[in-house]
Amino acid sequence: MHVPDGFLDAPTSVATGAAAVACVGVALVGARRELDDKTAPMAGLVAAFVFATQMINFPVASGTSGHLLGGALAAILVGPFTAVLCMSVVFLVQSLLFADGGITALGTNIMLMGVTTVVVGWLVFRGLQVVLPKRLTLVPFCAGAAALLSVPVAATLFVVLYEIGGTADIPLDHLATAMIGVHVLIGIGEAVITFLAVASIIAVRPDLVYGARRVLARRELEVRTSTGAAA
Repeated sequence: MHVPDGFLDAPTSVATGAAAVACVGVALVGARRELDDKTAPMAGLVAAFVFATQMINFPVASGTSGHLLGGALAAILVGPFTAVLCMSVVFLVQSLLFADGGITALGTNIMLMGVTTVVVGWLVFRGLQVVLPKRLTLVPFCAGAAALLSVPVAATLFVVLYEIGGTADIPLDHLATAMIGVHVLIGIGEAVITFLAVASIIAVRPDLVYGARRVLARRELEVRTSTGAAA
């Protein structure tokens, strides 16, 4: 989904760039509440993991391929604000050193694959945690569902941006069908990778998963209450 230079016109690219700067600014402030002795080291690992896995493509359909976007995974592991910062660093390095996504389209890519997937993924994840039982075993399933939905939403936003400022001669209905259809399949792959990654960490160090902290806190409270140590 990396948008190259010139695919969107200048006003659209400037607008998405300004939106990306604003989102990163908000994330810098919000990350102060998320970063601690556990989250800070994880942030570097998450950025490195997303960067590495985005370089690996898997076949999807009709000769197309996809790769992990990682926004939902990052949000669940280190928190949404820190995740936006991690994703922004990944896209900056990709555009400057690997020409993966245009430099003038950096703001667009941050908004599409970074902010959108983080926000949608986190909202879906937290929504599922609210309605489902507070069990640690459900965290990876919630994470997988969040990742699955975040990818086609990002693809839909890309179609909207193309309708506003697209410069290529591609019929909108064809683009929408191709983008959303393919990215639903990519979302399935993203869900599997996210589920496995979160489940693996939950199995050994659940305290390192930011999205599991509320479940762990509730479980600790229940244990302490049942033993009579705390009310």
